Amino acid sequence: METLTLIRTNSTHEDFKNLVAELNAYLSVIDGSEHAFYQQYNGIENLNHVVIAYKNNEPVACGAFKRVDASSAEIKRMYTKPEVRKYGLASKVLKELEQWAFEEHFENTILETGKRQVEAVKFYQKNHYLSMPNFGPYQGIENSVCFKKTLTHEKG
Repeated sequence: METLTLIRTNSTHEDFKNLVAELNAYLSVIDGSEHAFYQQYNGIENLNHVVIAYKNNEPVACGAFKRVDASSAEIKRMYTKPEVRKYGLASKVLKELEQWAFEEHFENTILETGKRQVEAVKFYQKNHYLSMPNFGPYQGIENSVCFKKTLTHEKG
């Protein structure tokens, strides 16, 4: 019988570091020459809110959030290993991050992804994220698309 476990941790966790390394390798191909620009905003040194998903005790997906301001948390470093995509793991990680952000008294979550990451855009729309103007360092960046979701007391 397969088991799925979600843990809350921080960016010092070795499994998170390994999953992020896979994510960065994937994004360097997708983003091409723009990868260095995005990478400067994706450091994981100070992420205190990290969720890792384990399938049969193997780390298979992750995500994190960081404080933007008093009301907003930014979803960062969402990744699911290719061989376990389409099983809803990313949605489970995202819902856990949203719940945790709500528990930390954030009113909404925001995020940035690339227009070329069609699967990611569809994923966030499926999870009830709405388009918003590009924020912070992504203002005026043609490839960036930003989303926002208002958090409620129930998961999802």
